[in-house]
Amino acid sequence: MIERLRYENWPVSYEAALDTLVVLGIAIGGAFILHWIMMAVLRRVVRMSSARIDDVVLRLVYRPLRWAMVAFAISIAAENEALVGRGWDVFADFLTPAVVGWLLFAAVKGIAAGYEEQASLSGDEVALRSHRTRIAILSRTARVAIILVTVALFLFNIPGVRDVGTTMLASAGLAALAVGAAAQPALKSLIAGLQMALTQPLRIGDMVKVDGEVGRVEEIRMSFVTVRTWDERVIVVPTSRFLDQSFENWSRVSEKLTGPIFLHLDPATAIDPIREEFERFTKDHPLFDGRNISLLMTEARPESVELRLSMSAETIGDLWNLRCAVREHMLDWLRREMPNALIRHRLEVEAANQRALGN
Repeated sequence: MIERLRYENWPVSYEAALDTLVVLGIAIGGAFILHWIMMAVLRRVVRMSSARIDDVVLRLVYRPLRWAMVAFAISIAAENEALVGRGWDVFADFLTPAVVGWLLFAAVKGIAAGYEEQASLSGDEVALRSHRTRIAILSRTARVAIILVTVALFLFNIPGVRDVGTTMLASAGLAALAVGAAAQPALKSLIAGLQMALTQPLRIGDMVKVDGEVGRVEEIRMSFVTVRTWDERVIVVPTSRFLDQSFENWSRVSEKLTGPIFLHLDPATAIDPIREEFERFTKDHPLFDGRNISLLMTEARPESVELRLSMSAETIGDLWNLRCAVREHMLDWLRREMPNALIRHRLEVEAANQRALGN
């Protein structure tokens, strides 16, 4: 055993191994130094720019770019050092796709994050939701494509997998039919996601009503959309559902909405005092934006009349709170000022008993 460990018995001489280590050390050290110089120059250039996207991209590609330069330096050393070349040839086919894929993945992620950060500075909430939706879908599609291509390059560098791929290409007709049938749901989801990014019937942050539930769009993926309701439940809806069926988008253009409350009163009720009190209270309320306010009698039945009191607010949340405040105030005011306007369906037992005793 001791005899085998002696360097005289190694398949490579001690001097050759030492030369190889020196060459690798110089290549890797040079790559680190060159990477440091390059990043220093790029940081100086980025600081001169007013855009935010280049800062984010530079921060995210820092590490993958460093290792890509190390791999490039080792490949150069492999051309000049036979021992390095023998070892590098074994791993190059696997390391190169990994490093390049990592670099592209980080670059796409950085561009997406930079554009989103840049859009957030505009202050336009509707435009921000539009940019976030488009960026999220397109960047996710690009990252998935990079991962698939990287994994495919990995697999095709394995001889057994390469032979299977060659066999499948020989029978491309049947393979295309089989793959097409199996990938139909995935392709449908991919097309639906891209169509969602381009047409944008809804965006991240929109308030939508689907399946009778109202909530904010939290996430848009290729295959599904998540909607969070007011009680913190999450509704998962297939992406194609928003393209194939109708739904309500309450914030498609802006958050400004007009909403009603309804009062059902006695038919003999005077309407003008109620209208005056409704307009007075609503106009003085801080959540009212001054756009729309009206009181209309929308139904008249023998036993009741229906009044629709509509008002507007800047946001959907403000409108909800304003409607609740107006409803509570108007019922309280009617109980105090016009109690006969409220409909009563009660059995006045005591009055009936007194009438019976009087007879």
